[in-house]
Amino acid sequence: MTSSAVSWRQYLNRRMMICVFLGFSSGLPLFILLSLLQAWLAKAGLNVKTLGLFALVMFPYTWKFVWSPLMDRFHFGRVGRRRGWMLSTQVLLVLSIGVLGMLDPLSQVSTIAFMASVIAFLSASQDIAIDAFRREILPDDELGLGSAIHVNAYKLSGMVPGALSLVLADRMPWAEVFWITAAFMLPGLLCSLLVKEPKVYGAPPKNLTEAVVLPFREFITRGGWGHALWVLGFIFLYKLGDSMATALATKFYIDLGFSMTEIGVVSKTTSLWASVAGGILGGIWMVRLGINRALWVFGVIQAVAILGFAWLAHVGADTPSLALVIGFEAFGVGLGTAAFVAYIMRETDPRYTATQFALFTSLMAVPRTFVNSSVGFVVAETGWLIFFIICFVLALPGMLMLPRIAPWNERPVESQSKIV
Repeated sequence: MTSSAVSWRQYLNRRMMICVFLGFSSGLPLFILLSLLQAWLAKAGLNVKTLGLFALVMFPYTWKFVWSPLMDRFHFGRVGRRRGWMLSTQVLLVLSIGVLGMLDPLSQVSTIAFMASVIAFLSASQDIAIDAFRREILPDDELGLGSAIHVNAYKLSGMVPGALSLVLADRMPWAEVFWITAAFMLPGLLCSLLVKEPKVYGAPPKNLTEAVVLPFREFITRGGWGHALWVLGFIFLYKLGDSMATALATKFYIDLGFSMTEIGVVSKTTSLWASVAGGILGGIWMVRLGINRALWVFGVIQAVAILGFAWLAHVGADTPSLALVIGFEAFGVGLGTAAFVAYIMRETDPRYTATQFALFTSLMAVPRTFVNSSVGFVVAETGWLIFFIICFVLALPGMLMLPRIAPWNERPVESQSKIV
């Protein structure tokens, strides 16, 4: 059987379909906070500096490793540990997203910030459970492919709050828009109901102390403090430039002069097809390249995509240019994220999946939460063109760490998991 045939067989198996549904459910709340909330508040008249500060409501994504040991330690009886946490967070997310849209952005800004923080907390908690579940059902040789599918399903979920919801906002009240958007959590919730609880690697933590201490001890002792610091530094830097460049993307499009419908239909629909293409090609390509080389190749494409925004800032409100730039960004950044998530999964010890994965992805979220909160001030001082050039420069340090983190000629031997 050819390697191409193997790739397609892997795409069509049950584990990959689970990655699609749970990836979509994982991404939707984040894009509601990044796109729909931003558009709602921008149309209400909030200035760019205030919008930038709203990035701080997503601090739970940075600190989720703090409560992740609870999700390794406690379970929900017959429902299971991973499924129980997934189901509970998904139900609460549906309700919280709907309630958020019923508030008044002019007189209840503080309450909106609080509810947005609650959604971020529930979303981060859902991510802990889904990431652990995905790591535990995927054999090691499917980590790259499964990550590519998860990441692109994650990005595809952004089409709902970033496209459909914006189009609906021109035609109906915002409260109805938020409830309709919240309903798109239901397919992931149904998936969580139908899947089986994965097998447990070794004995689960016997108490909360073990759940907290053992994951961190294993990570530090695996290669020493030096290796641990290199890994953590790379995780912080690899997506820094890209994260900053897209922090206020909707505001950027509005400032250029595009209408809400143009943003929703033209730019977001283009990124939909580009993400699909990136998922298919990136997944197959990563199977052949390996995770290390994918980090190099996809990282270059990801960095160059940032320059597309600088070019668009120079060109102005030109619809074909918008479609081209957004399509390339979705394709390139989707590739880089897929390789990055596969790398993080590979660095995770299956015995401590939830806690270690939460630690790594929390660090990955630091730029999006704290660094991005300053983006509005940077844009106000430099303008959009210079800002995107700065973002491109900030994408380079992570790439310069690759010879140490993921050598080009080193292809780690990946063990075969027996989880099916």
